[in-house]
Amino acid sequence: MKDGIHPDYHMITVKMTDGTTYQVRSTWGKEGDTLSLDIDPLAHPAWNGGSSKLMDTGGRVSKFKNKYAGLGF
Repeated sequence: MKDGIHPDYHMITVKMTDGTTYQVRSTWGKEGDTLSLDIDPLAHPAWNGGSSKLMDTGGRVSKFKNKYAGLGF
């Protein structure tokens, strides 16, 4: 392998939205930095099989349902 072309792996702390933290090796940031997540992977429908409900008050989903309510959607 060539020298100087590979990223530096180091330990960082990942802080979940519920406040829990864990250590992981990463190329993000510097040694000892903390990465705070904005989206919790334990509650996000993309990572939990879609079991959480879509919360949309007056948005696109509500407009669609109102517009096509009589068509069986």
